[in-house]
Amino acid sequence: MWDHMGYYNGGWGAMGVGMIGMSLFWILLIVAIVALVRGTWRSGASAARRQEKTALDILKERYARGEIEKEEFEQKKRDLAD
Repeated sequence: MWDHMGYYNGGWGAMGVGMIGMSLFWILLIVAIVALVRGTWRSGASAARRQEKTALDILKERYARGEIEKEEFEQKKRDLAD
């Protein structure tokens, strides 16, 4: 299209560039938010895995609470070591 000064205006012009820029902005913003959420979620899951108790930890807790006697504790501890 030709404008009133005799120059060719190729359709979208500056408006098209602005729309592309705004689209890229929103896409990058959404990607950043998704990456942040996934990173936070994964670090929480790995922290939970690190805090899982081993069988020996549970055995020690049971002995400390008085649920099992020393002989049973020692036997189960030997069994776990095998």
